[in-house]
Amino acid sequence: MEIDHHSSHIPKWKAKEVEEIKELIRSYRLFGIVGIEGIPAKQLQKMRRDLQGTAYIKVARNTLIRRALEELGENVKDMAEFIDVQTALVFSDQNPFKLFKLLEKSKTPSPIKAGAVTPKDIVVEARPTSFPPGPILGELQRAGIPAAIDGGKVVVKETKTVLKEGEKAPQLLAAMLNRLEIYPMVVGLDLRAVLEEGSIFHSDVLAVDETQYFNDIALAARQAFNLSVYTAYPTADNITTLIAKASTESKNLGIFAAVFEPELMGALMGKAQSQMLAVAAAASARNEDAVDDELKQALGAAAAASVTAETKVEETVEAKEEKEEESSEEDGMAGLGALFG
Repeated sequence: MEIDHHSSHIPKWKAKEVEEIKELIRSYRLFGIVGIEGIPAKQLQKMRRDLQGTAYIKVARNTLIRRALEELGENVKDMAEFIDVQTALVFSDQNPFKLFKLLEKSKTPSPIKAGAVTPKDIVVEARPTSFPPGPILGELQRAGIPAAIDGGKVVVKETKTVLKEGEKAPQLLAAMLNRLEIYPMVVGLDLRAVLEEGSIFHSDVLAVDETQYFNDIALAARQAFNLSVYTAYPTADNITTLIAKASTESKNLGIFAAVFEPELMGALMGKAQSQMLAVAAAASARNEDAVDDELKQALGAAAAASVTAETKVEETVEAKEEKEEESSEEDGMAGLGALFG
């Protein structure tokens, strides 16, 4: 659209509106272009009240917004490409990411209108309603919602997907979903782009998944820590782990090489004992008379201790598995309770 630069030819109220927009852009740290399509007037007013003190919403004609942006020039005029049907401006001193998150949180469920394209599958769950028997029963059935009478009330007798994603809502179905208080649409201020200190941020850049972002940082920190320990790169964060690792490795080396040091004698004696018992067991297997009674008793005690240890391990594993199964069942019941409660 070609812009008339001769502001003297436009009505005074339009010139005043343009100047107000320009002054708002100069007064705030950033401003954004938002879409307000499909937002009822009352809902828009509530959003403006809720954002008061944090962000200011300015609704104006697209032609006047374009004129204001063009007259300010520089990077500001580049924001004009985000102007589309039913556009408004948002002004704030928040950073762009906080503003985007704030506007996303302000979005609310809304009824679907006849002819509107559904953004997702619409499912009507089986449940009782507050409607007494009457014409609504037939209306629900004609709209494709399986309804019946039970206990003197209209009930949805089975769960059904009444609209697939991308389908247009028939008039009767839209009306019945509204009567059932099923609001599949989400309406709110759709932030298209933000200009801050000469930089334009698109909505896809501002839409940060904070949970995933945090998980990625935590994973990177763990990997960096493990790498520093593996390469023995000392830092204030890993020095304790490196010393413990070096101590363990030195003890293992000392035991493997049979280095006689006071700190290692207990482990070396235990290793020698195990090796002696292994040799005695092998000799006894070939010839029972190869070992004396005292050594046979030692072998029997070692075998009994081994069986006891294996039993304890098995009992521990079984108890752990049972606990995990119980926990899984409790989680499953909790999930069902949340779904149907």
